[in-house]
Amino acid sequence: MEDAQLKEVLEALIFVSETPLTLDRMKEVLGGVSKRDLQRLLAEMMEEDRKSGRGIHLVEVAEGFQFRTRPEHADWVRRLKKTKSTALSQPSLETLAIIAYRQPVVRMDIERIRGVDSGGVLRNLLEKKLIKIIGKKDVPGKPLVYGTSKKFLEVFGLKDLADLPTLKDLESLGPPSTEGLLPLEEEGQTTGEEKPEEPPPGADEPEERNHEPTAEAPKDPL
Repeated sequence: MEDAQLKEVLEALIFVSETPLTLDRMKEVLGGVSKRDLQRLLAEMMEEDRKSGRGIHLVEVAEGFQFRTRPEHADWVRRLKKTKSTALSQPSLETLAIIAYRQPVVRMDIERIRGVDSGGVLRNLLEKKLIKIIGKKDVPGKPLVYGTSKKFLEVFGLKDLADLPTLKDLESLGPPSTEGLLPLEEEGQTTGEEKPEEPPPGADEPEERNHEPTAEAPKDPL
């Protein structure tokens, strides 16, 4: 198959895929095409998109490839889809950052760093599918172990976890904003307020405790 025809096929496959299409899956579908050739063709396609200035472009994200609208057209797309913006609260952002940089991590470690109970926040992040349960720690009580999901990479536009900004990158941005909110597009939701929900059913977690703002951080029994 000629390169031009392969690019057309790749465009079709990536377009119809509901999630970022991985190289392994492309190779499986296309048969005799090597990963090296796929990477070359995809790089050429991304460069062609960059030069064309079209409203959509091919991006590498969440360990795969996906067609996305350009950020500068977000307002127009939002008008068409009529989605309502929600937000991740400061507690959610704090918890998500801890999980992203320290995974695999258990709830007690998260609470030790934040200084407050995090059961409701973890439940909220699980429902948004930004984090996932990746197992249980082999210690007494067998607490659940958390890590980020592929949707986390997709939402934040990361190819993989190696794309997370370093401390040096963050320091170069200057002082943090006092707003602390990150917009998320989720249809049918109107607020990003955290709900004090219990951990997932069947989760082998310690019982969630409600604290006053001045309460001491829970002590890790491990």
